[in-house]
Amino acid sequence: MEQNYEYALVFRNHSYGYEVQATAKLFIPNVRFLICEDGEIPENVPNYIMTSCEKTANAITCDVEIQLGTSRVKRSCGILSTEHPTTAPDVKNSEVEYALCRLLYETLREMTDYTPPWGLLTGIRPVRKVIQLLEDGYTPEEAARKLQERFLISDEKMQLALDTALIQQPILPHSAKEIGLYISIPFCPTRCSYCSFVSHSMDSAMQLIPDYVEYLCREIEILGGIIRRYGLHVQSVYIGGGTPTSISAPQLRQVMEAIRTHIDIASAREYTVEAGRADTITEDKLRVIQEMGATRISVNPQTLQDSVLEAIGRRHTAQQAVDAFLLARKLGFDDINMDLIAGLPTDTYEGFADTLQRVMALEPDSITVHTLTLKRAADLYGTNQKQHVAQVAKMAELSAAALPEHGYRPYYMYRQKNTVGNLENVGYAREGKENLYNILIMDETQTILGAGCAASTKLVEANGKITRVHNYKFPYEYINRFDKLMEKKHEIEEILQRMQEGGMDAAKE
Repeated sequence: MEQNYEYALVFRNHSYGYEVQATAKLFIPNVRFLICEDGEIPENVPNYIMTSCEKTANAITCDVEIQLGTSRVKRSCGILSTEHPTTAPDVKNSEVEYALCRLLYETLREMTDYTPPWGLLTGIRPVRKVIQLLEDGYTPEEAARKLQERFLISDEKMQLALDTALIQQPILPHSAKEIGLYISIPFCPTRCSYCSFVSHSMDSAMQLIPDYVEYLCREIEILGGIIRRYGLHVQSVYIGGGTPTSISAPQLRQVMEAIRTHIDIASAREYTVEAGRADTITEDKLRVIQEMGATRISVNPQTLQDSVLEAIGRRHTAQQAVDAFLLARKLGFDDINMDLIAGLPTDTYEGFADTLQRVMALEPDSITVHTLTLKRAADLYGTNQKQHVAQVAKMAELSAAALPEHGYRPYYMYRQKNTVGNLENVGYAREGKENLYNILIMDETQTILGAGCAASTKLVEANGKITRVHNYKFPYEYINRFDKLMEKKHEIEEILQRMQEGGMDAAKE
């Protein structure tokens, strides 16, 4: 069936389609563009954005032509070739890409009367750019100024990225022999309406869980052998999902016992279990987590508004989330994170502000504020799109102002595709309670071995090259093709061997 498109992206004489599309989506989010790489404007699409590059003797001209509704604009800019003024410059050039995207950005900003808070920056790791400049010898002020000038980032977002980078900088250095370990338990009691993670409801997957746990323990044993053979040291352990506490206490003990038996975690700096939803947290599960050596848990209400919990498909109340947190504190957990989401369906600014105040009153050790990420173009969008984006932006601004006032500092940050308002997810923590795994997975400078359904192994070589080895996404596939999946471990070992031969012991100081 032929799909009707409302918007087309037309690329003429250049190969920068990915970044051009990312720039366009800053202003026209959550739509599916018709991509026209032949440079021809389609007749049957009412709105289009055309970008083109033309070479002359000593310059490249970047052109943008936009038709949005009844508004039509055409603009150009030129880039001089300073290296070879008498020959045509190469169109495949990062500065040409930048000029094209900036021209498109400035044109759309004027046409839509909207200024993205992160400016031209479309990547998911803004803090990494700050860290790189600091490592290159720039002062914090110089790094901030350089990034703002190039990417047109707002003062508030630039300060957030800079504050986060300065907290991360002393935490980041690690030996190349130190790794992270991620264990996936991809089950949830129900699937939340906003969820984009690979997770499976207990209703449909209950019969798979016993076999899944058995195979997961086998993979943990295999990874333990690899860790020993290559002299690796586990720095952090993270059991995530899904909701790991969806499985029974004995099954949770079985997984954690496998970790303790087959992997030396005695010197690990942290051990996290993402307990997650209140309707899965029980005293016997918390005691298992505690007895097995985990030092950090998450109790994730997402919101403390009962009507919003009902709207997103949660089967627990706000009070149950509070009770789960208080139970964990009573049992002696002294490093508890709580997740919140800004922009949930039916939530309001007032509701989010109330949730934030009530969570801060509980005094968890860290609070992570996510911005809702949309799964489909129609989600939450329509005639009230601008009002909704503005409200979610206010929620993020409230978090960034209120949490530091209560002793929580931003320590890690990332952005996701299709996030409302192109905003960010930020982890805030009390000093000394920063989660190393969260920092390093975003920094992408540490090898992380993954076990379980939808987990991935990330191998980081000394030259910065990253190789990812992915497990199967679905539990039945993970179980039924387990032996085939384990053949991928040979690839992991080959890369680890190469890393070792290439001077793996040259630690990052």
